[in-house]
This record gives sequence, C-alpha cells and structure tokens, in this order.
Amino acid sequence: MDENFTQLKSIVCQSPVLEPILNSWHKIALPDCWLVAGVLAQTVWNHQAGFSPSHGIADIDLVYFDADDLSERSENQTAARIRALFSNLPLWIDVKNEARVHLWYAGRFGYDIEPYESVSDAISTFPTTATSLGIRPAEGRWQCDAPFGLADLMQGIIRPNKTQASREAYEEKSTRWKNLWPHLSVLDWDH
Repeated sequence: MDENFTQLKSIVCQSPVLEPILNSWHKIALPDCWLVAGVLAQTVWNHQAGFSPSHGIADIDLVYFDADDLSERSENQTAARIRALFSNLPLWIDVKNEARVHLWYAGRFGYDIEPYESVSDAISTFPTTATSLGIRPAEGRWQCDAPFGLADLMQGIIRPNKTQASREAYEEKSTRWKNLWPHLSVLDWDH
C-alpha cells in the first residue's frame, strides 16, 4: 500500500478542491476526523482521466466521531462551522458524526445498523472497496485508513463492499461513476 498511498497523497495534495482543506486541517479541530470516500476516489479518477479536478464530484465528505454528543443540533452546528471555514470552495462539504449514523440510517436506507465504534469502523462499511478510504494529516505525518487496500482505487476497479451496502445502492453509485469516468471497471454485485 505504501507506493499507492504515496501516489494518492500526491494526487490529493495537488487538488485545488482538497488542498485548502488539508492545509487548514488544524482549524477543523474535530475528534477522530477524516476526509473520506468518494471525493478521494473521484479526485484520483479525475487525475487518471485528465479531467478537471472537480469533474463529477458532488460533495466533500468529512467525518468525525464524537460519542459524547449524539445530537443532530450539534452535528448541524459543526457542519455549519466547517462550511464557513471553507466557504470559498465550490463544492458542498458534508460533515457527519459517525457516532450517530445508526440513529438515522434506517430512515434513509430502510434497515437498521449497529452503532459504529469509530470512524475506522464506519469506513469499513462504505459501499465499494475503492471508496472505503480515509486520509488525514495528523501529528506531523499522513494517516490512511483503507481496510481493503488501495489497489482497486488506483487500478480503477469498482468492487462491491457487501458489509453493509445494498445491491441497489452499489449499482446506483457504480452506474453513475461509470458514466462520469468511463475508464473504470465496474464489477457486478454477484462477482
């Protein structure tokens, strides 16, 4: 994973979309906070395809873990603070407290989940192996959480992570991504 992570870090740090966030990470000041999922993968795919840095990116996902405050109000206030910090960025910043996801998950996806124990626990359930990913600058070095490694991401392979995602969610995402990034190889759910 080291060579792939070096490449990922280089691509992400060159992104005019993500570089301002990463360079101001200390201002975010949230517990167990990570930049995660689609925005990372899509930044890599844009780089690989020679597309503009923001091509196809719907939002920027920042997640954190605060089990001491599960209120929606606190999460909303935190999200507003983060969006204000980066109001000059052209994309929506989606900020979620992974400690409270189980409180609303069934209403959005139709089935209950167990509470996550950490952000790492949540990342391991993201719908594809390529997007089960988080990075952050921390304590003078970069950290990467990629439970399935980075090979699928760097090779443009979309493989389902059946830990929690439904077939419908996987197929919806992978179809959208294939249309935006034709070079991707999308594996069938039953593969």
